[in-house]
Amino acid sequence: MSTFYMYLELGVTHIADLNGYDHILFLISLVAAYQWSDWKKLLKLITAFTLGHSISLTLSVLNVVQFSTALIELIIPFTIVIGSAANFWSKSKSHQYYNLEYSVSAVFGLIHGLGFSVLLKSLLGQETSILKPLFAFNLGLELGQITIVSIILSLSWVIVRFFTLRAFYWTLAQSILALAFSIKMIWERWLW
Repeated sequence: MSTFYMYLELGVTHIADLNGYDHILFLISLVAAYQWSDWKKLLKLITAFTLGHSISLTLSVLNVVQFSTALIELIIPFTIVIGSAANFWSKSKSHQYYNLEYSVSAVFGLIHGLGFSVLLKSLLGQETSILKPLFAFNLGLELGQITIVSIILSLSWVIVRFFTLRAFYWTLAQSILALAFSIKMIWERWLW
């Protein structure tokens, strides 16, 4: 297997890892208020997150930024709390709200990227050039996110369509689920 495909696969598995479900919860909180008809907005949101994630990974791998891993691991579930809480007001989204959401998604991507950078840095330490592996990893991350978002949207479509649940109530249900798990993570990671 080539180095490119190895890092591409690592990017996909990183986002889809059920043991590190914080990324999946973040994606749920990010897309819970959307339907398939919103795919353009969602693609922008996911890409904004990936760009933020890519920037922080690159800066960390190049030792431009340094941080407390424990602090980042604590902040990550707070991003899920914020994303989930925002969905409670999802019925009143305006154009300004979407612009803010893209910016917040990119900032949260920066935070989530730092969470994985320690492991990636140790893997990239064996590489002669980090550009190609970093690109492959981030491409895999984007592909993995698109896949997970597609699954979330498909499940939402089935539940809203066949169980005749109003979309807003399904948004709230997903948000409450993500909120509950993120509060559990905060409790487990609290720096006392």
